[in-house]
Amino acid sequence: MPTSKTASEIKIMREGGKIASLVLSEIRKSAKPGVVLVDLDSLAEKIIRENGAKPSFKGFKGYPTATCVSVNSELVHGIPDKRKLNEGDIVGVDVGVYYKGFHTDTAITIGIGKISIEAQKLLNITQESLFMGLKKVKAGVHLGDVQETIQTYIEKAGFSVIRNLTGHGVGKELQEEPSIPNFGKSGTGIILKEGMTLAIEPMVAVGSWEVRVKPDGWTVVMADGSLGAHFEHTIVVTKSGCEILTK
Repeated sequence: MPTSKTASEIKIMREGGKIASLVLSEIRKSAKPGVVLVDLDSLAEKIIRENGAKPSFKGFKGYPTATCVSVNSELVHGIPDKRKLNEGDIVGVDVGVYYKGFHTDTAITIGIGKISIEAQKLLNITQESLFMGLKKVKAGVHLGDVQETIQTYIEKAGFSVIRNLTGHGVGKELQEEPSIPNFGKSGTGIILKEGMTLAIEPMVAVGSWEVRVKPDGWTVVMADGSLGAHFEHTIVVTKSGCEILTK
C-alpha cells in the first residue's frame, strides 16, 4: 500500500519539486527550431546538479540520460540524441529529481514554433485533463474518481487515453505504489489519504492508444504514428485537495 509522507518529508519533496520545475521552465525557453535534443538534456542535468540534486532517471534500470525527450509520435521515454528540433514539432520532456533522499517527477509537452491546430488541441486537452483530475484529489476520495475524470475529459475531446502506461506513487523510490492508470471508474481503487505523494501523468494520442517500443528498448511510440502528448505533476494529497509539489 502507498505510504503517507511526514511534514518534513513533504518539505524536502517540495524543495526537490521546485528544482524539477526550474528545469522544465529553462527547457521551455530553450526548445526552439535547430536545438539539439542532447543539449536540452545537458542543460537539465546541469541545473539539477547545480542545485544540489541528482537526476532520478540517469541509471534507473539502465536508462542513460537525465531526461526523457520524446518528439511527435514518440510518447514517452525517448532518449535524447543528436537530432534537431524542427518548426512544427511537439516535444515531451520528462524529468525526475532526487533531492535529500526523495524523488519528484514532472513532464510537459512543448510546441516548437508554429504547430498545427490539431497538435495544439492535443497539448491543451492533455494538460487540462491533468488539472481536471487534480481537482478531484483529496483525502477520502477513491483514486478511480480521479482516473475517470481524466479519461472522460480526454475522450470527450476525441482523443485516446494510453492504456498500458500509468502514473504512480513517488517518494523514497522513483516509482512506488499505487499504479495510476489514466482511465477507471469512480468509486473504485484505493481511498486517498492525507500525505500520499503521487505522480499523476495523462498520456494521450490523436489516434489509437496502442504503442510499441523502439529497438533502443526505451522509446515508446504510437503504433499508428499519430501524435502523442504527456503532462505530469508530483502532488501531495491534503485534507481538502492537493498541493502540486513540482511548480
